[in-house]
Amino acid sequence: MGGSGSKTKGVWPFSGSGAGGEAPGEVSEQCLARLRGSKNATPFVFTRRSSLYFDEDGDLAHEFYEETVVTKNGRKKAKLKKIQKNLIPQGIIKLDHPRIHVDFPVILCEI
Repeated sequence: MGGSGSKTKGVWPFSGSGAGGEAPGEVSEQCLARLRGSKNATPFVFTRRSSLYFDEDGDLAHEFYEETVVTKNGRKKAKLKKIQKNLIPQGIIKLDHPRIHVDFPVILCEI
């Protein structure tokens, strides 16, 4: 769970090859060429996939449990059983504030 890097190579305009032996000017020109070619490229992320689920009643939560009564040696004991069926993922949600993409290769704050 959580954020992950991009799965495709060459799509993210800020990713340089980083290989040794290349002149720094060549790498920056390549990145700029990719940036000009892709108009929708931005270092910001505006949406994400939610980790919440809806149950049959329409309740929204990360996990759902059902209380079951177990009788053992004549004693009743309540246990929680995790529900994993009939759950619908919330889907893509819009972030309140844009986040910086995980593949953005610039140091923002050096300690």
